[in-house]
Amino acid sequence: MSDPDKAQLTETEIRTRFITPALSTAGWPLTSLREEYYYFSAGRIQVVGNKGVRKKPKKVDYLLEWRPNLPIALVEAKDNNHEPGAGMQQAIEYAEQLDVPSVFTSNGDSFVWHDRTGVRPEVEVEIPLEAFPSRAELYDIYKQWKGIVDADEPVIASRFYDDGSGRRPRYYQRIAVNRAMEAIAKGQKRLLLVMATGTGKTYTAAQIIWRFMECFKAINPRKSQARVLFLADRNILIDQTMMNDFAMFNGRMAKLSASRGTITRVANPDDADDAGSKAVDKSFELYLSLYQAVSGSEEVDNVYKQFSPDFFDLVIVDECHRGSARQDSAWRGILEYFGSATQLGLTATPKETATVSNIDYFGDPLYTYSLKQGIDDGFLAPYKVIRMALDVDTFGWRPEEGQVDDSGTLIPDRHYTDEEIDNTIIFPERDKRVAERITEYLKSTDRFAKTIVFCEDIPHANRMRRILANLNADEVRKDSRYVMQITGDDQQGKREIDNFIDPEIPYPVIATTSKLLATGVDAQTCKLIVMNSRIESMTDFKQMIGRGTRVRTDYDKWFFVIMDFKNATRLFADAEFDGDPVVVYELQPDGGMSHAVEELDDIDETEDATEYELEQWVELPGARKVRRKRIVVSGQQVTIIGEQVQMLGTDGKPLTSSLKEFVRKNLLDRYPTVDVFVSAWLTAEQRSSLLDELLDAGIPLEDLVEQLGLELDPFDMALDVAYERQPVERRQRADTIRASGYLNKYTGQMRSVLEALIDKYVESGVRSIEDIGVLRVEPFRSMGGPMELIRSFGTRETYLKAVHDLGQQLYQETQ
Repeated sequence: MSDPDKAQLTETEIRTRFITPALSTAGWPLTSLREEYYYFSAGRIQVVGNKGVRKKPKKVDYLLEWRPNLPIALVEAKDNNHEPGAGMQQAIEYAEQLDVPSVFTSNGDSFVWHDRTGVRPEVEVEIPLEAFPSRAELYDIYKQWKGIVDADEPVIASRFYDDGSGRRPRYYQRIAVNRAMEAIAKGQKRLLLVMATGTGKTYTAAQIIWRFMECFKAINPRKSQARVLFLADRNILIDQTMMNDFAMFNGRMAKLSASRGTITRVANPDDADDAGSKAVDKSFELYLSLYQAVSGSEEVDNVYKQFSPDFFDLVIVDECHRGSARQDSAWRGILEYFGSATQLGLTATPKETATVSNIDYFGDPLYTYSLKQGIDDGFLAPYKVIRMALDVDTFGWRPEEGQVDDSGTLIPDRHYTDEEIDNTIIFPERDKRVAERITEYLKSTDRFAKTIVFCEDIPHANRMRRILANLNADEVRKDSRYVMQITGDDQQGKREIDNFIDPEIPYPVIATTSKLLATGVDAQTCKLIVMNSRIESMTDFKQMIGRGTRVRTDYDKWFFVIMDFKNATRLFADAEFDGDPVVVYELQPDGGMSHAVEELDDIDETEDATEYELEQWVELPGARKVRRKRIVVSGQQVTIIGEQVQMLGTDGKPLTSSLKEFVRKNLLDRYPTVDVFVSAWLTAEQRSSLLDELLDAGIPLEDLVEQLGLELDPFDMALDVAYERQPVERRQRADTIRASGYLNKYTGQMRSVLEALIDKYVESGVRSIEDIGVLRVEPFRSMGGPMELIRSFGTRETYLKAVHDLGQQLYQETQ
């Protein structure tokens, strides 16, 4: 019988008095319970104007672990005013995401047990508090669910590397590692993990290697030591990996850094570029190498054959959507040579075309963590899109009769399409228009926002570098590296890659490139990606977008912007793409910008292939083909035409209406009359929370304010756009409340704080005054510490009430 006093207890008290004791009675030690702690997401980032705001992260009340990083059950708690099974649907959703088989809910009276495995006869059953299952019982269910037998246990029981810092893998990294080890325990030889760019593939690989080495005797009792080969296609990927995620293997790893067996024996390859010997040293446990460093067109260059075919026990292929996926690739020969080893492919963009297949070689993915999921969890940055339509791209171009190009050669009389612009035919004025728009955006936001400009080819990257340098001459004179070309043929540019990706180093700021920065470059603070090249490959598109997905809030990097001049972002609508933009600003002429979406191979066998390979595989020797003759037409006027703001609807598909009309329609659907809207605004506990709800519902009032460049509160923006009420600017509202004498009831520091909050409201809107963090910045910092300022009001609750009342007063005349 339920205790009537339980109804007076909070959820926390229910956990402390009833649920935790029940778990302890069942034999669960406190060290196996992660209570009210395991925030398994970071909290999705909402883009509000030019700012990022985090939503609350997801959490579970209890995560029950068999051992660290192996959860086998979760418990969702509710207060006693709920039924025992309340919250079960959310708990099941979290269990699916966390890869946990047993799900429980409780209100302190009993547990409801949901079994996701099919091992138990009932899917869901209510059990008494004292009947909670033991650790051994739930682990046995877990093993049956995963198909783990006793012989697998030594491999499954291997531990994650612990550096003593308390760092634990994120939940999806933990799932990826555990699934890989489970597959290895079962003897599976070909493994594939799909993880979005920026989610830590190399850290995941490091943990797999560590655990593989730790349990290797159980995997292969005939060998005393595991040998691992890590393959990548960029020097920078190898170097970054050795310095960062693979640092745990210092002294145990070597880099095959050149042909014929030269190796680097130290963790930092920069310390020993010429170290090594011609004969491969086979004493290391882990070798990292470029494909190009161990293979070549001549048999003598195939260094990997200095190792016996059974030398390596585990081969990990980074970015396996590249050449390793091709059946006829020379690199595939490396994998086939070491065919007895377990082979793991890592990719953000699995590739399936007529000639390239990850799945054909590695098998179906053991686990997929998508860009969309990463953004939803808040581990990856959301993005905005600004689409530009230039007249020559949209309508094409035809020369006048007898018109000649810059060299004086007669231009063939035909219609030139956007596919040919910047390839067959070049308009310098087009380059200038693009560079002007990039410069305009940076000047209006952040002149030092790291920017990647993707161009058609190396000559195009060179032209864009020159024009951007001229348009930003003030910054270039301070440091010539403000704009740099970083392409496969430019040694100086390549030397600046490390500086470009280092958050602590300001230069270079703008990098023009073709393909070199498209993959593997960890540009954590990149805030602007410019698509100035025609992109047909979904793989390339995802890789380019991935350069901006890192979140670095300590450097004010909450989201990134994609500026699209080639309609590349049409690929967002493709079924293969797995992450939607938060907002799309589209400059579009009448008639639209529709193009067929075609999937091409990564390396097209055309006259551009050599140049592409030079960008991608810069260590490959060989002469470039003769530069193609191109038509250059100076003086041709090029303009950005039309303007239309495009938003995503609730179904995730783009809407063609303007942002203003879009907001108006959605507001009226939600609040049919002005009275209903005003009532919702005034009764909201926090206006910022209401604005978040509106944003989720497709009503981005703050984005509309920003786009129109008005000094309005979102409240007044709504009144204007939906209900045809005369808006009031923020400064006017502030002046009204000051003139009303409302603040006279406050004295001393209280009044000073509220006066400063009103100033913050004028400066940046209602969100700023509701954020208690505002007390950490000026002018509040000069008044005292946050706790001191709060105590001047009495308690935290009285401070928050004063702020709430201030907000009410700001909108008083609308009641």
